[in-house]
Amino acid sequence: MKATALIAEDEAPQRQALRRLLASLWPELEVVAECGDGLAALAALELHRPQIAFLDIRMPGASGFVVAERACHMAHIVFTTAYEEHAVRAFETGALDYVLKPITSERLDKTLLRVRERMRGAVPDIAAAIEGLRQSLIVPARSAYIPWVTATVGNLIKMFPVEEILFFKSDEKCTRVVTRNEEAVIRTSLKELLDALDPNAFWQIHRSVIVQVRAIKHVRRTELGAMQVTVEGSSEALPVSQAFQYRFRGM
Repeated sequence: MKATALIAEDEAPQRQALRRLLASLWPELEVVAECGDGLAALAALELHRPQIAFLDIRMPGASGFVVAERACHMAHIVFTTAYEEHAVRAFETGALDYVLKPITSERLDKTLLRVRERMRGAVPDIAAAIEGLRQSLIVPARSAYIPWVTATVGNLIKMFPVEEILFFKSDEKCTRVVTRNEEAVIRTSLKELLDALDPNAFWQIHRSVIVQVRAIKHVRRTELGAMQVTVEGSSEALPVSQAFQYRFRGM
């Protein structure tokens, strides 16, 4: 019986490169789904029930960690990431391994060896792996994230301190930066902003929305069961996608 796998990666060239490497290193592996965002990956997990899931950590819709939490009881998880500081959390989520981008054939081959060992019943010591990573990671925790966002307002270039920003909301072409008193438009994508903002201070709650946690006034459910967030200083109702509703459990 062939082993089956899912690939979730929002960058098409990297997704295709991983597919080619897998075909070269493990020709018998059947890739049953390739997904460009976290929500599609969640749906593909339920539909195909793959044995292995290769998950990008930063994806629109739902992060690789969210997908892994759903998949950990049905699939062996391998994270792909450009950021080594995600390594400890990857193991704490129950991942079998993580692979830094750009992915090399040599590094992926070692990961696939671990996958085969796990599938044969050899369970690695995840606790020991976490402790080893904590001791050996040379990339320090970020001591500072971006202190402000620069945007053009009419003929002016304004600098918005991040602590004054209530939320970011994007469409296909631009991102709104909203404070209590004004707003502006920038061309930075939400994905780029997520990499630059403190994740304890700003949460992604929808593929198009990042909100400042301290600014959240309340969360309510609509008559149709959807969640909406309202922040202090704004009357705008911000949507919460199903993939991010876990953030508000127990609130």
